[in-house]
Amino acid sequence: MAEPRKTQPVSWIRAALRDFETFPADAQSNLLTALTIAADVGKADIAKPMQGLGSGLFEIALAFRGDAFRVIYSVQFADDVWVIHAFRKKSKRGIKTPKSELDLIRDRLKRLKEALR
Repeated sequence: MAEPRKTQPVSWIRAALRDFETFPADAQSNLLTALTIAADVGKADIAKPMQGLGSGLFEIALAFRGDAFRVIYSVQFADDVWVIHAFRKKSKRGIKTPKSELDLIRDRLKRLKEALR
């Protein structure tokens, strides 16, 4: 008998959820599908590991109607998928994530680690 699939809960940093809720409904739907795949212990085609911020951190990148939407999530805390940050990327220099966004992600990760101790 096959073991049932384990789905992890998806938890949100409040500020990330507020930002996510400003995205167009269709973009939200696509991004939520990718998060559901992560909760089912998988990785969506539009998700990739984030470089330089430690292991267990992923970025969902969605090109949608001329905009670029990003959701950053972590699988390194207990059994939850934690959404750390959501933002609309405004291209200033190619596809690279802006330093200000990376700094915000680092800060939120640090605060989340402290809160979950």
